[in-house]
Amino acid sequence: MDIQLAIYFTILGFAIGSFLNVCVDRLPLNQSLLSPPSHCDGCKRRLGFFDLVPVISYLVLRGRCRYCGARIPIRVLLVELASGILFLLAFWRYGLTAQFGVTAFWCCIFLVIIFIDWEHQVILDIITYPAMAIALAILAIHTYVPGANLLVPEATLLNGAISGAALFVLFLVIMLLRPNAMGMGDVKLVGLMGLVSGFPLIIPSFLIGTVSGAIVVIILMAMKIKGRKDAVPYGAFLGIGPIIALIFAPDILNWYLGFFR
Repeated sequence: MDIQLAIYFTILGFAIGSFLNVCVDRLPLNQSLLSPPSHCDGCKRRLGFFDLVPVISYLVLRGRCRYCGARIPIRVLLVELASGILFLLAFWRYGLTAQFGVTAFWCCIFLVIIFIDWEHQVILDIITYPAMAIALAILAIHTYVPGANLLVPEATLLNGAISGAALFVLFLVIMLLRPNAMGMGDVKLVGLMGLVSGFPLIIPSFLIGTVSGAIVVIILMAMKIKGRKDAVPYGAFLGIGPIIALIFAPDILNWYLGFFR
């Protein structure tokens, strides 16, 4: 791995994480991502360059506004750190390839979905519908354009579409039978996961998301932060699955396919 490029893409990931925070803040409120410029929610003062340096500004300012002292959500730091680390891991796995770019892109999409669902308990159509269209386009290019290596070799337009449709229908039936168990946003999310992962990667992708969610819920209940009847943002955990699966796809597929050899 080229260390210099790894550092560059990690920093790029931190910077993109700053923009992802804007998405998390504004998309649920149906606000523009471009206007007004970044400002403090407390004093409404426009933030300067040194207030917006990813990761560093949060640490130097100790999570508070430079001007009024209002607390900055810890989520701002978590998103920037996660984005930088995921860019680094994707580059470590795939190097300077198209597959790295596709993986980094999906990490960004699912990070936004995860944190919006965690904070607002909603999975936005403005994210999932365009993401589905992009996923189909990527699958089509990967499948039919000679030399286009955008995904794991096993992924094709056919198995991606089947995976997405199968999960969508399955979760739609569950939602109709148990309306309080999940929302339509979760149904669309698993459909997106199927399109992004394809078969057989969707299996570990779905399992990772489901198991991680179950573990966190058990911990929250044990700590009495959540009760049995409290709502838990299911999509915030499902979104973890494809991120891990895409980055570690070769290892996961080798492990999974080993059971059939």
